[in-house]
Parts: sequence; C-alpha cells; structure tokens
Amino acid sequence: MADSTPSPSPSDRPVYIVGGGPAGLSVAYALRARGIRAVVLEKSDSVGDSWRRHYDRLRLHTTRRLSALPGLPIPRRFGRWPARDDVVRYLEKYAEVHELEIVTGVEVSRIERLPDGTGWLLHATGGRELTGAAVVVATGYNHTPYVPDWAGLDDYTGDFAHACAYRNPEPYAGRDVLVVGVGNTGAEIAVDLVEGGAARVRLSVRTAPHIVRRSTAGWAAQYTGVLVRRLPVGLVDRLARPLAKLSVPDLSAQGLPRPDTGLYSRARDGAIPVQDVGLVDAVRKGRVEVVAAVDGFDSGKVVLADGTRISPEAVVAATGYVRALEDLVGHLGVLDDRGRPLAHGARAPQNAPGLHFTGFTTPLSGTLREVARDAEKIAKSVVRNGGDTLSRLPG
Repeated sequence: MADSTPSPSPSDRPVYIVGGGPAGLSVAYALRARGIRAVVLEKSDSVGDSWRRHYDRLRLHTTRRLSALPGLPIPRRFGRWPARDDVVRYLEKYAEVHELEIVTGVEVSRIERLPDGTGWLLHATGGRELTGAAVVVATGYNHTPYVPDWAGLDDYTGDFAHACAYRNPEPYAGRDVLVVGVGNTGAEIAVDLVEGGAARVRLSVRTAPHIVRRSTAGWAAQYTGVLVRRLPVGLVDRLARPLAKLSVPDLSAQGLPRPDTGLYSRARDGAIPVQDVGLVDAVRKGRVEVVAAVDGFDSGKVVLADGTRISPEAVVAATGYVRALEDLVGHLGVLDDRGRPLAHGARAPQNAPGLHFTGFTTPLSGTLREVARDAEKIAKSVVRNGGDTLSRLPG
C-alpha cells in the first residue's frame, strides 16, 4: 500500500476499517454494497487471524443460520455448529466473493482527528499516515491475552501458558493440569484435557458461572438470547432462575454452586453464560475437579484462595483478554474507565463523529449475529453523515 502523502482531497478518502475479523469484514461489505470505498487494515497476513489461533476443538456456540455475515450464508455442509476451520474458510470466502479491499501486514497504532475536522489520520506500520473520511475500529473483543499479576509466577517451575496458546490436549496427556478460569474457554479446555488423556484436571473458579445447555430438545440457547435481548434485565434474571434449575443439575456438592447474581445482569457486564459442551457431566463424575481461585504462586506451588497449595505439572490460564484500545484511541476520550468504547455500532461518540466501534460486546443473542446487524447500521450512518468526504467506487 502506498503511503497517503500528500493527504488526498476529502472526496478521495476511503473509510478505513481496522481489523479483518468478522466484524470488520461485515462493515466492509455493507459499505461496498452502498458504493463506498472501504479499506480493511489487518495486522496479520490473513483475514480471521484470531479464529485461526483458537484451540482445535472449538465450534461456534451459535447456530449456523444466525451466525452468517451479511450477503453470504454459511454453507449447510458446515453443520449446525460450525467448527473453527470452517469459520476460517467462510471468512476467506466472504472476502473473496465480495471482492473486499484488504491490506494485510499493516497495524494501526494511533488514530487522530484531522485538524480541520474533515476526517481521520491513522498512524500505521512503516511510518504510514493514512487519511480516511471515517474509521471503524473492529480489532476484537479477544485482542490481547490477560494474565493476572500473580505473585511468584516467575518462579513457577511447571509449564504455564495462557489459553490463547492452547491448541489440543496432546502435550498434556498423562499430566496433572490446572485450568484457571471458568468462562467458555476454560470450561471447554478442561473438558478437552479430560477427553484427551490428562491424568488429573482441576478447574480454578473465582465466581460461579451461569451454565446453560447449548441446545435443549433442538432449541438453541441463542434463540432464547434473541427473544429476551430487549426485555428488562431484572425480568430476564427472574425468568432464568427456574429454567436453570430445570435444565442444569445443582453442582454445589462438587464445588460449583448456582450463582447468586442474575444471568442477564452478569451478561450485560460482560460475563456471558457458559454453554455446556461436556463440563456438567465431567464435574458430576469427578473427572474435572473444581477448586478455589488462584491467589498466587509460592515455591513452585499454586496457592489457592482457601489456603490450599497444589502442585500441578502445568497451568493453563483461561483468564481472558483485554481490548487494548488505550494506545489506539485512548487520547480521544472515547473509552470508559475499563477501556471499553463509550459508543458502539452505528452511534459514534459525540466528540468523535465518524469514528465507530464494532465487535466489542458479547450479547446473549450471539456476537456474529450482532456484528452482522451492526455492519448495516454503521454503513448507513457513515453514508448519511459522510457526504462528499466519502470516496465512491467507480460505476
């Protein structure tokens, strides 16, 4: 890509989309469908990079039909719950079919408002300075691995890895493994380790999660998420309690009690329910042992919150990710105190018109479904507010 110097005239400026995952590709398509030039900037060498790096057994927890991006259905042969590699194939095909303009190997480090207020300046790899009419940040919810600042971790002599580095259970066969964190990733890795021959699997839990069946009698949990997404939070919390008791057994005796906070309340704060793909059965049978939260490490041992000291041969930290938006846009006053965008989707921050964020929430109705819907809304907003500053496609 040629550096955009000197700065193009306002009518020659494309919309830049930072990130070549599902959210970014969706917006690029929606803009292109409206005759607007959209350029996707992807720091890796291919689209869907985060999907390529997920563990091998991963499947969508949302249905194929409700996970398609705008303009292209997911093939039926991928099944109801598409596998990781099929999602990657779909994203590659999506970019090809829609002839999206994608530049790989370019990482954007900082976004600034142009002094005259007519657009945005992006500082990117190799000293590039790119001028866009609008910018859509789609760098993803799972951007940068997070590991708590545990005392003594540097002196731990066992194998330690963040879940982002976990691929399959083969390296852990016959070993004593501690998985830290009981989100969907931690729960699924724990089950994967059990099924893959680990000698002992313990799951460290700080806060008991809500657990839901991925599907009950053919009814996907996502369908319920779609139906309740507009209902009052308190009402959904109340409705979820009896349903949970009917569908998921009480695991209190195994160390995993029912949560004392509402399902939707937790989800709105970013803690989505764990979709059961084998965890309930593994905990009931004692194949996955639930232990207290990790407080730190000492003399090669793991210190738990209840004072217990254990000596696993390996630790997999499924402790989540941070969005890492501070360096990119933190100076613009568009993030809250937790580093989350103050505005999302079609709504741009009041002090930053033309700057949009997508893919930074995990709704009960399904992330892919919502980024697809957001893409159309963002494109409409960009076209409505961009006017003559938008670069138009020929024809």
